[in-house]
Amino acid sequence: MNVSFNKESDVVGRLVITVNEADYADKVSTELKKIQKQANIPGFRKGAVPMPQIKRRYEKAVISDTLNKEVNDAMFDYLQKENIHVLGEPMPVKVQEITDDVKDYTFEFEVGLAPELNVVVDKSVELPYYKIEVSDKMVEDQNKAFNERFGAQVPGEEVDEKAVIKGSLQQLNADGTVNTNDGAIQVISAIVAPFTFKDKEEAAKFLGKKVNDKVVYNPYKSCEGNAVEMASLLNIDKAIAGDIKDDFEFAISEIIVVKPAEHNQDFYDQVAGRDKVHNEEEYTEFVKNLIASQLEGNSVQFFDATGEKYFYDKYQDMQLPDEVLKKWLVARNEELTAENIDEEYAKLLPSLKWQIIRDAIASKLDVKVDENDMLTYARLMTRNQFAQYGIYNADDHTIEEAAKRLLNSREYRSRIAETVSTQKLFNTIRNAVNTKVEEVSLDKFIELNNNFNKAEG
Repeated sequence: MNVSFNKESDVVGRLVITVNEADYADKVSTELKKIQKQANIPGFRKGAVPMPQIKRRYEKAVISDTLNKEVNDAMFDYLQKENIHVLGEPMPVKVQEITDDVKDYTFEFEVGLAPELNVVVDKSVELPYYKIEVSDKMVEDQNKAFNERFGAQVPGEEVDEKAVIKGSLQQLNADGTVNTNDGAIQVISAIVAPFTFKDKEEAAKFLGKKVNDKVVYNPYKSCEGNAVEMASLLNIDKAIAGDIKDDFEFAISEIIVVKPAEHNQDFYDQVAGRDKVHNEEEYTEFVKNLIASQLEGNSVQFFDATGEKYFYDKYQDMQLPDEVLKKWLVARNEELTAENIDEEYAKLLPSLKWQIIRDAIASKLDVKVDENDMLTYARLMTRNQFAQYGIYNADDHTIEEAAKRLLNSREYRSRIAETVSTQKLFNTIRNAVNTKVEEVSLDKFIELNNNFNKAEG
């Protein structure tokens, strides 16, 4: 077998593979013998079909399959060995027909070549990194959230923004009087949490009210007509609950409010983990660091976006094997045709160019993703998922086992691989270039982000 390659231009080449009969004859013979052992043809015992019959029925197909495998293996081995970077896949110039009188075959492929980009990723490149300042208000709000989360529910004197209220409900007539007709809805032991209402005007009706006060409100409006919520509150069938749009009178019998948690060692352990915080100063520092780590993702994401724009704008002017790529795209996608490929190719071009630039940067910086990188990200992903449920202090063993389960999931593994690849690339870029760090307020960061998106959009 002989393989040769000739560059026809900077981005197009021709691969020629010559296969002699000696290159494939033994493999074809072996395969035909396997078929002979299993062949079940009328008039012959199984496994006793004469070889001439086997060849007449199967030889051309076996030769075709064998040639395809041999040629594909030789082609990709050659491209890898010669370090030829291909865009898409090599496209056959013509289809070879297997005939009885031809024993040696020549296969030609048109190859689209990735352009050679001399990307510069060093300290001569300056990129901004906007770090969001942790304000006193952020610390105050987070502290309040922890106080409520780890606080205790106690009887209260009046309804506040987080109160749960117990009492009785009575359906009202249109004129505001209590409905005393048969079938009128009355609930002796009702519970409402106005802070969960979707309609904030209905929720506001309860604020400041005390035990024995009566509040007229509309349950239908409070939950935007959700039949499940209405049925649960009014103790009626879900099938009719969504049709009850009357006002109700709620007579308050008990108010339950959250008593903020005391800042003691038990509280510190619940928030930060056992023996990690011991006093108010350490607690405040923990809260600041927690907020900073949560905000950092925004800074990193914005850096990645601005970095991608910088490198794309700088290197997007490249020559591509357009016609070869169009043929490849049409061949692999049933929705693409000769009639619509030009329009669709234009849409794909930006992402294709960025992938080429990205690969060139990764090669320049020797960025590779391994299993440990994937597991590290899976651990972080797991901690964030736990945090969404208020679990901030899960032990390392629990995190490790959950992370491994994520990584073993086919669905999550591919997503993790793509995310880690992007993160590692830009983390490496951030260390390689001259990163100009600037601390800004959250409002300023939002403004910068919005302006960037408008310019791009």
